[in-house]
This record gives sequence, C-alpha cells and structure tokens, in this order.
Amino acid sequence: MQNMADLFGKLNEFQQKMNDVKGELAELEVESEAGGGMVKVTANGNREIVSIKLDKDVVDPNDPEMLEDLIVAGVNKALQQAEEASQNKMAEITKGMMPGGIDPSKLGFK
Repeated sequence: MQNMADLFGKLNEFQQKMNDVKGELAELEVESEAGGGMVKVTANGNREIVSIKLDKDVVDPNDPEMLEDLIVAGVNKALQQAEEASQNKMAEITKGMMPGGIDPSKLGFK
C-alpha cells in the first residue's frame, strides 16, 4: 500500500505543478508580425490573443482583404509561437517527473 500512497503523492505534486505552470503561461507573452511589421499580434502561453496592433498604413478601405489576410497570418504565427513556448515550458517543468515517453500535454494538462 505504501507504493499507492507514493503514487498519489506524486500525482498531487504533479497536479500542483501543472496548476502553477498554467499561471506562468498566462503571464508569458509572444509577439509575431505580418506584412513587414504592419500587423503585430501578441498571444500568451495559454494560446489566447492578448492584442493586435495595426500600422495606420495597412488600413486601406479599398482593400480590406489584404488587412484580413495579414491579421490571419499574424494570429496564426502568434498562436504557433505560443504553442511552442507552452510546450517548452511544460517540458522544462515536468522534466524528471514523468516516466520516459509520457507526454503531459496528452494527459489533458494544456
């Protein structure tokens, strides 16, 4: 029974660390650019868009499709960077806690 108690203790410790990581990821920010910096998108480590900044020169009422495309490109880049930052943070925090080959992101801790 001692092994079960140890296992539950480790699981509780892991869950607490995961909750701490979620808080840290909310504070972590990444910024991406599209259109040569005319569109800047900031996302946090939880893969949420925090802000979008548009250069005044990119806003052309005669070509809204270009602005839409640049925003989509900037958001996609920011979300990709946020995903990478999140995975790196998770790997850093969980290193040594999980048995080899287990990916914590597959356990629902995103």
